[in-house]
Amino acid sequence: MHRFCLAVFFAVLAAASAAAQPQTSTHQVKLNGHTFTLPEGFTIELAAGADLVPRPIVAALDEKGRLYVCDSSGSNDKVAEQLKNKPHRIVRLESTKNDGKFDKQTVFVKNVMFPEGAMWLNGSLFVAAPPHILKFTDTNDDGVADKEEVWFDGKTLTGCANDLHGPYRGPDGYVYWCKGAFAHQEHVVNGKKFSTRAAHVFRATADGKNIEPVMTGGMDNPVDVVFTPGGDLIFNTTFFQHPGGGKRDGLVHAIYGGVYGKDHDVVYEHPWTSPQLMPVLTHMGPAAPCGLHRYESDQFGKDYANNIFCCQFNLRKVSRHVLVPKGSTYETRDSNFVVSDNIDFHPTDVIEDADGSLLVVDTGGWYKLCCPTSQLVKPDVTGAIYRVKKVGAHAVEDPRGLAIDLAKADTETLEKLFRDPRPVVRQRVTDFLATRSGADNSSKSLLDRACVLGNSEETRLNAVWAMSRLREPNFALLARMVTRDGPVSTAAANVLGLHRYKPAVDTLCQFVKEGSLPVRRACATALGRIGDPAAIPAILAALSEPTNDRALDHALTYALIEIADAQATAKLLTSSNPAVRRAALAALEHIPSSNLEAKAVLAELDSPNAALRETAWWIAGRHPQWGGQLAGYFKDKLKAADQLAPIERDELTARLIKFASNTAIQKVLGESLTGATPESARIALGVMARSGSKVFPVVWRDALLAEAKHFDNDAVLRDALMALRVLPTEAKDYDTFVAQLPRVKLWPSGVVPTEFRLALLAARPAGQALDVAATNYLLHQITRDEPATDRAAAADVLLRAKLTTEQLGAIVEALHTTSPLDLAKLLNVFTKTTDEKVGLALVKALRDKTVRPALRTELVKPVLDKYPQAVKDEAEKLYAELADARKDETARLEKLLSDLKPGDVRRGQLVFNSAKTNCVACHKVGYVGGTAGPDLTRIGSIRTERDLLESVIFPSASFVRSYEPVRVVTTDDRTLNGVLKKDAPDEIVIVVAADKEERVARADIGSIAPSTVSLMPAGMEQLLTPQELADLIAFLKACK
Repeated sequence: MHRFCLAVFFAVLAAASAAAQPQTSTHQVKLNGHTFTLPEGFTIELAAGADLVPRPIVAALDEKGRLYVCDSSGSNDKVAEQLKNKPHRIVRLESTKNDGKFDKQTVFVKNVMFPEGAMWLNGSLFVAAPPHILKFTDTNDDGVADKEEVWFDGKTLTGCANDLHGPYRGPDGYVYWCKGAFAHQEHVVNGKKFSTRAAHVFRATADGKNIEPVMTGGMDNPVDVVFTPGGDLIFNTTFFQHPGGGKRDGLVHAIYGGVYGKDHDVVYEHPWTSPQLMPVLTHMGPAAPCGLHRYESDQFGKDYANNIFCCQFNLRKVSRHVLVPKGSTYETRDSNFVVSDNIDFHPTDVIEDADGSLLVVDTGGWYKLCCPTSQLVKPDVTGAIYRVKKVGAHAVEDPRGLAIDLAKADTETLEKLFRDPRPVVRQRVTDFLATRSGADNSSKSLLDRACVLGNSEETRLNAVWAMSRLREPNFALLARMVTRDGPVSTAAANVLGLHRYKPAVDTLCQFVKEGSLPVRRACATALGRIGDPAAIPAILAALSEPTNDRALDHALTYALIEIADAQATAKLLTSSNPAVRRAALAALEHIPSSNLEAKAVLAELDSPNAALRETAWWIAGRHPQWGGQLAGYFKDKLKAADQLAPIERDELTARLIKFASNTAIQKVLGESLTGATPESARIALGVMARSGSKVFPVVWRDALLAEAKHFDNDAVLRDALMALRVLPTEAKDYDTFVAQLPRVKLWPSGVVPTEFRLALLAARPAGQALDVAATNYLLHQITRDEPATDRAAAADVLLRAKLTTEQLGAIVEALHTTSPLDLAKLLNVFTKTTDEKVGLALVKALRDKTVRPALRTELVKPVLDKYPQAVKDEAEKLYAELADARKDETARLEKLLSDLKPGDVRRGQLVFNSAKTNCVACHKVGYVGGTAGPDLTRIGSIRTERDLLESVIFPSASFVRSYEPVRVVTTDDRTLNGVLKKDAPDEIVIVVAADKEERVARADIGSIAPSTVSLMPAGMEQLLTPQELADLIAFLKACK
């Protein structure tokens, strides 16, 4: 069913705010190998089985009720191969008996690239098949498309093919779609070049013209889009935020111009209206949301009117979300609607049929591309399409109105049909009037009459949206429909803004001040799009209202940005209202001609209003050249650091980091070490260490050398050594620094605490030789029985040092007693030589049965390829053994699974947190743990024991989205394997270990490509006893 057919909405929505939570009483239905759990009063049946659609992905209904289904071939080939071979298909299904069960299939399109959305519009099927949105037309109605057109060309295709999802019909006559991935795209927006790497919801007119972004985000994969009757856009997405605390994916109310999560470099290229990203509507955890639908019929009952249904691929369910107005936006009440106990139930789409039933598309177990489920791909585990119905729902005669000939209907009949209780009939009439009215004034008159206040809200909404699609809408009438409250006012304001109807400015100015919060937000958006500076006084008044919420403040601020009158906006800085000044500052920061002066921003840095103060700091941080004017401020703050609360010290550190490249601030930081309290010294040293500076500023070096004799505090010394470690230090300066340290003088030789001895060694300049004592000490520290943090630190020292052939030989021998978790890091030590003897010894060690299971060819080969031919020849034996082991991985996994003992959750938690595994260094459970690896707070709800065992034993078998590894080769021939944390135009930051990041300037990158080797090291099978492994899996499975 078309997604914007209108039904009674706002009255129901208002009632919902006072209603009880969604129905929780459930029952179970056994069907087709599943046990489905549904609310009482609903039933589920098979609508189309695997004999018709083995692996359905997405579907769309045409005006005759025929279902077009994009059906996968089961291929998980690389996307370039899929683009070339087009292995998937589209079928048309029909129910010849009209009993709700599809029994006839026609192949509509024989070959198509991986399909990721389907929409029926104006007699054609539109399908997202990255990099294109394709338009398929069956000109003779034989069930086979005989015309294929590229409706949109995104020109990008990334490894996961999430560049495109959609398209979707908007109520305004525009077509919407989602851009995912982070590939660079260029479009023409309002006559100007629009360049972006971010995620977006885009829209264009039905002919593919007038493209513009609606929303900007840092999420990986915005998927589906629906609209409220008033025109608000709701979409679902993966990775709305960096995973943590069980949160990841979500539903989002997209406010026009908003910049949403996750926090990612790509969003910094677009205008923000606040220091914070726009908020989520509903957190969903690791759901991998897919299909989304707003329910339009009355068949499920009034409590379900305009509910949103969302497919959750990973969680094997369709969820229900009741929209409840809250301020100028919404909140939701969430519950499960259809849940299967079958681990291979993966719902990917949900659509509404004309009789009010819901069709749920289950794609089955074939999908693996960029999905970190088990390597056991299951193309043989097929899917199906199910129909969910309300028990006792009333029969609907001719639900699609196929017996009605609209072309022959008179005006009176059309007016009645415009109010017809059948949603599809109403939509057909709306489409008919919108498309024929260009030549038929009687249709325009009908729409004008439908807008009269005495008509139902539903009729007036239909008329507003139909008018939006006309070539010459009655804008004056639409302006009169904007009043203080209700979805009709919101819809009318949306249409006026969409078409930039300037004569409506006076009306919009009135109700941006006087309307309800949703109406004010819609009016603000419209005023921004129209761009008339005459609206700024009204926006000033609207900003002054104390009832404003985040969504409304954004809309008002973004309106100022779009109006782009810098002179008029600057006058708002004199307002006595801090909310007005905050919005003015944020807008001026993004108006190109504003030349925002530092004094206007710096004056608000200590504002008692938190929002204004944070905005001022945010803007200041974007201008490191203002550091000179802040030097005195920061100097005073550092002097009083001991009087600050810990959170205030962290805040001061973060602010200073943004100005660390400014010479005046560098001087302040250096001078602050003289006579410093431990608190101020730690702040200054922390800023130096985190500055990202590629040079060691002289003022910092001199201060460190001069003040080293006073570093008698462990925490201060720790921070000082870290600063020396990350800044390019000369050997003589390091020696001078260490010689003055009072703590070193107090520690007798050989009794230096391990933490500090390793830190002192790690702070040595790169390329320095190691003496025998240091070498032996480090070799001891990398043995498997030492704590993981000490092993990692010792390995880092070895990587930085200049090693002799004898020392490299000693490290080769140490590989037999090293933890398998450290092998990947230690291998990089051997890139510093091409000595044949060392190479042959290394290959021999790597072939040892205690070492080899932790290796992959992709990890070892780049190292050994630099050695002489004799080493390469011997390495071929190693590669063959590794290849044989790969072939046996499935058998090994099944054997481990069958032998797995019952595990204990509490013991498993101890294993997870132990120094032996150090899982907690990279992975967070709840609020505890690192962030180098995926959040595991709810991993047990989406992964089976087999999946979990595979990820522990074979971590490179599959990768979690946003944690895909890359391999970077620098121009000086260094190889880095890890996860990209930052991907900016000037540099990248790659996480290479739980506690280590590497910054690489773009100019220093020789090559960058996807890697097949996980940041998580292999070797857990050798490291853990069978019982420890079972306990660890039990703990992970309990994380739900």
